[in-house]
Amino acid sequence: MGTRGDLVRALNAGADAGRSGDPVTACPYPSGDLRRSAWVRGYAKTARLADEQHDQEHAAE
Repeated sequence: MGTRGDLVRALNAGADAGRSGDPVTACPYPSGDLRRSAWVRGYAKTARLADEQHDQEHAAE
């Protein structure tokens, strides 16, 4: 478990990982830990989906 501050840090770390394109498996928290849920939520909020990447690549051409 984590405190509110730990959860916010995990959420922000997940968002950073999503923006930089890290795989979702890079989450450092174990299963059952609330920080893992927060990390994944942050990741999902910022990670680009494959379709979005494809659309952006073709728009640049």
